[in-house]
Amino acid sequence: MALLRRAPQDSHDPLDMASFPLVPYANRIAHGRYSVDGRSYQLPLNFGDHPHSIHGFGWQRPWHVLEQSGHDVRLEQTHDGDAGWPWAWRAQQHVRLSEDALDVTLLVQNLGDSPMPCGLGFHPYFALDGDTMLRFHADTLWLSSPDMLPEREVPADALGDWSQGARVTGDSLIDNVHGGWDHVAVVDRGDGIRLTLTAEGSDWLHVFRPPAGDFFCLEPVSHMPDAINRPEGMAMLAPGATQSLSMMVAVREI
Repeated sequence: MALLRRAPQDSHDPLDMASFPLVPYANRIAHGRYSVDGRSYQLPLNFGDHPHSIHGFGWQRPWHVLEQSGHDVRLEQTHDGDAGWPWAWRAQQHVRLSEDALDVTLLVQNLGDSPMPCGLGFHPYFALDGDTMLRFHADTLWLSSPDMLPEREVPADALGDWSQGARVTGDSLIDNVHGGWDHVAVVDRGDGIRLTLTAEGSDWLHVFRPPAGDFFCLEPVSHMPDAINRPEGMAMLAPGATQSLSMMVAVREI
């Protein structure tokens, strides 16, 4: 029984996996361009013909195993700084499985000598059937422009009555971020399984549902898309400092 989307056998594409980490930023940076302290930078456009840089770049680079046991693994990745992201950093993932939960912690440390913009997130894919229901509470929803950047703030349930619980399936695209969510999302499947996602420290929840698909994504993230180019900005991580984000997906029968 697949609770998250099952990866195809022998696939090495992160986009085929059950989940992947978002580091050192989450979601989109418009056209890959941004400025910090008066200096402008250009990130690679890393998602086919999509016009923006997306999901950070930690998901597209190797992670090295630090420790591993039967149900527990620690992974590490380092970035030495380059033209698109000049700050050096070290990231780690700690993934733990138990009988009734998946628990993942992601952290990043600024190894440079100047403050670094920093954002984190998770991108889990949930298996979807026609009876799957989703429930969570949030304050607002951002509708997107045609190229999928936040454009207009509206009531949180404008695309689904998620606060009361609503069916996930549909024939339209949902690819939108919710602000002020309460860090808990409940997924009730048609087979009587309840998945409860909790993610303390993530002020935003991005919901992705492709039309008529067999999966959907609930992405707890620390900032909204393109925050680095918006007045709200992104958090700045001091030299030597660490930022972290944790996600748990608990499983039980209902």
